[in-house]
Amino acid sequence: MIDGLRLPMSKPRVLLDLAQFAAATAGRNMTKAAYVAVLTGVVMMVLLTVDPAYEAAHRWVDAGLWGCLAFFVFEWVVRLRHAVLTQRGWTYALSGRGLVDAGGALAIPLALVLGADPRSAWLLGIFWMLKVVPGIPGLRQLRRVLVQESGPLFSVLVIFLMVLFLASVSVYFLERDVQPATFGSVPAALWWAIATLIVMICGLGVFGLWTGILATGFAAETRRDNFLKTWESVSKVPFFAALGPAAIADVTHMLRTMDLPARTMIIRKGQTGDCMYFIAAGEVEVDLPGKKVALGEGAFFGEMALLGNNLRSANITTTRVSKLLVLDLVDFRLLMARHPDLAETIDVEAKRRALENK
Repeated sequence: MIDGLRLPMSKPRVLLDLAQFAAATAGRNMTKAAYVAVLTGVVMMVLLTVDPAYEAAHRWVDAGLWGCLAFFVFEWVVRLRHAVLTQRGWTYALSGRGLVDAGGALAIPLALVLGADPRSAWLLGIFWMLKVVPGIPGLRQLRRVLVQESGPLFSVLVIFLMVLFLASVSVYFLERDVQPATFGSVPAALWWAIATLIVMICGLGVFGLWTGILATGFAAETRRDNFLKTWESVSKVPFFAALGPAAIADVTHMLRTMDLPARTMIIRKGQTGDCMYFIAAGEVEVDLPGKKVALGEGAFFGEMALLGNNLRSANITTTRVSKLLVLDLVDFRLLMARHPDLAETIDVEAKRRALENK
């Protein structure tokens, strides 16, 4: 009786699992089963070309290839049916993914029907590898870069083709009598150049992409690290203490840090001023007529040259190792426009210092 209960329960469970598998297959993303099928198909296709291995295990190789083909036919039919039911049949069929799915499902059977050698027909399983391409995360970003930089890339391509043609003509002129079989005409020399350079370009192109990705990632990580360090320094300056996190982030993007040893002259009297400084750590000494004033952590200086008088009014030197936050003139004006309270504070302090210096 228990066995009698189990049998009816097992059928709905199988049907439910099959429905879930079909639903996952109909989606845009690759399933784990699809990845396994691609890997298995590629391995079997390679073994098919190795005579000793194929002779020793031809039944397993054939079974693996037919199993992979059956899976990809099932996948294509499920996706096509789902697209038709959602009124996107032609959209899917003519899309890149739809064409790859159709090629993976139909290319080998068509080749076999048309009388191709089976071991040659199975080489069309190379279409299965293309199924993995849409799932590669960086390809969309690479496509956007190619579209955005299409103009410069096309210019480089034109220059490359011109150089290639000139080189082919030169090789033809120099080598036509020595190697007439290879360089007997300009098209022959051009074909030799293309065949030689394609291998180099493919290798250099891949390594160039890797280098660019690593360089971009390193630059992004460096910017992120510098941003965090500058954020920490800005948050310690009392002048910015009243700002919220969003405002501090805004200020952090404008500032650049400067680490200076002791006895380093920062500002020289009479020079044109194009930035102001905030002291995140350390101390500086302002050399005024008849006196010297020390400014410590949290103070700022150099603002007077940005508020009216473009010339620096005093020499300023570090007295010990110091970390300064530098705000350039353009960013200074932008900061004052976005944060009027900071502008008022700087203006009040500048007027007070101007009165003291008289």
